[in-house]
Amino acid sequence: MNVQAPISDHDRMAFERDRKSPPEGFPNLPDIPGVRYTDAEFLRLEKERMWKRAWLYAGHVDQVEKPGQWFLTRSTGSPIIVLKDLQGEVRAFYNTCQHRGAPLVSDDAGVSRGFVCAYHGWSYTLDGKLTAVRDKRDFVDLDFSCRSLVAVRCERLGNLIFVNEDPEAEPLLDHLGPMADELDQFSLDTLRLVDSRSYDVGCNVKVMLDAFLEVYHIKSIHQSTVDRFLDHRGMIVTLWPRGHSRMCTPNRRPDWVDPGTIGMPKIPTVTDVPANNNVSYHIYPNFVMPPSDSGIPLLQFWPTSDRSCRIVSSWIAPDYDAANPDPLWEKRIRNWERILYEDLQFGPQIQESLESPGFRGMPLNYQERRIYHWHEELDRRIGLNQVPPEARVEQVLEDWVQH
Repeated sequence: MNVQAPISDHDRMAFERDRKSPPEGFPNLPDIPGVRYTDAEFLRLEKERMWKRAWLYAGHVDQVEKPGQWFLTRSTGSPIIVLKDLQGEVRAFYNTCQHRGAPLVSDDAGVSRGFVCAYHGWSYTLDGKLTAVRDKRDFVDLDFSCRSLVAVRCERLGNLIFVNEDPEAEPLLDHLGPMADELDQFSLDTLRLVDSRSYDVGCNVKVMLDAFLEVYHIKSIHQSTVDRFLDHRGMIVTLWPRGHSRMCTPNRRPDWVDPGTIGMPKIPTVTDVPANNNVSYHIYPNFVMPPSDSGIPLLQFWPTSDRSCRIVSSWIAPDYDAANPDPLWEKRIRNWERILYEDLQFGPQIQESLESPGFRGMPLNYQERRIYHWHEELDRRIGLNQVPPEARVEQVLEDWVQH
């Protein structure tokens, strides 16, 4: 059976559970070179060619609920102001005055009818236009129309705001391809922001991201949590173009219900498979979304240096009222954090091992093919002929990508 054939997810899970070896024709995955996690030159290429040209989650529309409301994000490695203008459009600009580069805002969030640089008083509208400069008489032929704030590509997936520092990037929904249609069922344009918090870990960002692209580890790391109700041997994977993917892991018992979700409002449009199994979507490169029909965690994995990263965990849900929060959420988020900490705990020790002569490469298995898919896409975005030979991965999964 070819797992990419147009059969139901339930049939695919049954096949995965019963198979005795990888499916016929699945390639022997070459080792992922260890230098991709440690070499400064390769990580520089990764930052410039991939991170600076990717669609990256910036925040939720609840953070810019009314005209003039804004927040500042630095997660992409650049300071970017995300705002709602007076016409109700969500926009993004670099937090950079066009005079001498001073920041326009220093707080993390606020409400304003425009921006005034605190250094020399240059003033801008919410749509980025320069409107006033101090001592205009001292400038020769200053053309205000050429001194607008530099915009950052900013598009929405429902209520989720994404930015891209590449002005030539394809539109977000085109970039998502087949995944975009599948995500429609979650009614993302109706879900409210419940919570957001971050965790700093002392390891390369890919160490943490890898852990959320497979369930091969759950019997070791999550013995007292998710391994109690998930059947990792029945897990199915869908690989999509541009590095995106989906993983679906069945519950051990078909009638199992997460007790932490009982009594919570439901998203009525969610279909059977994500409502009754553990599904996890990955928007390349760093956005992981394992939805349920009563709330959706959003995970982002951000590099803060070659050897450190930050994981941001947010929740969105239907009918959430921030003024009168449901007390069930406190327990649900606490249980979620417990699982997160099980994954995060080994990051610094893994980083130490990665930098030793004992780490040469990663021999991935069939269950871990989403990780290999991630690395193939990274090389395509860097440029196959631009990746140093000792760091390249072979492109072997094309026949297993669902177009």
